Amino acid sequence: MEQPDIFDTPAYKLVRNEDPNTSHEAAESLNVNRMEKIVYECIDAFGSNGCISDDVLGMLHDYGYSTVTARYKQLKEKGLVIVDHRKRRSFKSGRNQLIMWSKNYYREETDND
Repeated sequence: MEQPDIFDTPAYKLVRNEDPNTSHEAAESLNVNRMEKIVYECIDAFGSNGCISDDVLGMLHDYGYSTVTARYKQLKEKGLVIVDHRKRRSFKSGRNQLIMWSKNYYREETDND
């Protein structure tokens, strides 16, 4: 039996019903699975330190901002990326950003840590 591709996001999840037809056509033509995998592998490469969006964008500088950041939601929904809302870090923007980890490296802190 063939395993389903964990990076297989259906096009309907990329657009809203009220979006114009051109948005729906663009969603159908995107290779979202490939981009999700690239973003996931980038986040995973930061290991147990995790990363913020600025880190990922710095590593994937050849891709546009929205091409990269739009993948976070799907990766979180699939359980591949974990965001601990108690953890933040600042970088270029000077604003605190949530830290992301791949599921391989996230370790939830307890009160004893």
